[in-house]
Amino acid sequence: MLLHPEEIARPLPKEDPRAVHILKVLRRQIGDTFDVGRINGPRGKATLVAINTENLELTYTWSAKPPPADPLTLIIGLPRPQTARKILQEAATLGVAALHFVITERGESSYAQSTLWKSEEWQRHLQAGVAQAFCTRIPEVTHGQTLQTTIATLPADSARIALDNYEGTAALSKCHQAGDTSVAIALGAERGWSPKERDLLRQSGFTIAHLGERVLRLETAVTAAVAIIKAQRGLM
Repeated sequence: MLLHPEEIARPLPKEDPRAVHILKVLRRQIGDTFDVGRINGPRGKATLVAINTENLELTYTWSAKPPPADPLTLIIGLPRPQTARKILQEAATLGVAALHFVITERGESSYAQSTLWKSEEWQRHLQAGVAQAFCTRIPEVTHGQTLQTTIATLPADSARIALDNYEGTAALSKCHQAGDTSVAIALGAERGWSPKERDLLRQSGFTIAHLGERVLRLETAVTAAVAIIKAQRGLM
């Protein structure tokens, strides 16, 4: 269970989904403990000390902070909201440092106006993914910027790879990555990159690679790409 720092000093409302999970799913009773984490802070244990009419009272013991996120940044052409939801959760579970959802020429710009991005829903998907991994570090997320603007924010020494079904010259697994270097992986939206965007990526130092002959859904490609990079670095 993840908590914001300001929530730790006060009781947890009984109608909060996390309280429901504690009582109905975990079936914890007074005196029982369970795993807990402070967002972007330490992990620890919570003890249920009281069940009141309107809230739960908890006490906490904290351990060391978790390790930093993997130095992996994803640049993703803004996809359909249902696809973005899957990517947010899976990428957070896998431990990427940042996700940038960018407007692309072949993407649908109206997706940026969905309730996913206009509300706090996208943050809930990140938190669910992080909680699944028993971690507390929330990835940085931006959405609605241009590809060029986002590329300009990358560290100058980062390894850069763009995935493309049509012009990829080598499999991602064959692209050597220096172990301590941050990596940026760019994936187009469902319709892929435009010729102009491919040129921009090349001019910005990206190697154009592929994930094999099969055409993958975007959310599958994201998971596969992150897994390959982590495996190359001995992280999974």
